[in-house]
Amino acid sequence: MKAVFVDTSAWYPLADGAHPDHQALVEALRVRVRRGVAVVTSNLVVAESHALLLRRVGREVALAFLEAVRRPPNRIEHVTPEREDTAVDSWIRRFADQDFSLADATSFAIMSELGIEEALTLDRHFATAGFIMIPATT
Repeated sequence: MKAVFVDTSAWYPLADGAHPDHQALVEALRVRVRRGVAVVTSNLVVAESHALLLRRVGREVALAFLEAVRRPPNRIEHVTPEREDTAVDSWIRRFADQDFSLADATSFAIMSELGIEEALTLDRHFATAGFIMIPATT
């Protein structure tokens, strides 16, 4: 089954209706869900997104995000010690000239392991790592 990985830089505007990128991301996600594309994220991305929403938007939105992200069609992949090792060795060390965070690198490791090519993200690091950014940036 085809899948799209959703990053913090997309979850935040998806949850915050006032964000300028909200509508474009909602539509990009809606199109994929209609096509039966699996929506994948990681437990690190969920934690990062929750913390960001809590600080910037408030408890209600942050809690609503936690409730929504744990329901289908979303699937949360957990960062295992092996995935963390892959993230550090294959992404952070290998791309030492880039400022990949551990959350980014574990996302890349999961995407590579699962054969996911597309990321719903506004973070250009995904393109730098060789993944397709949705929505595409100019």
